[in-house]
Amino acid sequence: MTHAWTVVTLVGAATIAIKAAGPVLLGGRPLPQRLSGLIALLAPALLAALVAINTFGSGRHLVIDARLAGVAVGAAAAWRRAPALLVVVLAAAVTAGVRALG
Repeated sequence: MTHAWTVVTLVGAATIAIKAAGPVLLGGRPLPQRLSGLIALLAPALLAALVAINTFGSGRHLVIDARLAGVAVGAAAAWRRAPALLVVVLAAAVTAGVRALG
């Protein structure tokens, strides 16, 4: 077995163990209120982190380029409650336009 497959196997086993730990440890009891609030905030925080890293990151450097304009237009469209498909199309079009201009 190669080194890569060993890592894949270990990560798979760890994932299964982590997913099984919740039901085993809680045993059908509801989550404490404090944890429920924390879990509700995880998805927006992770999404914001991914957007920030993909917008401003290039390898190990911070950059400001056409992606920032696209994210800004997408955020403005989402804030104005535009449909999700329109938000993505607008952001992509603005990013492509800025890249074409500069």
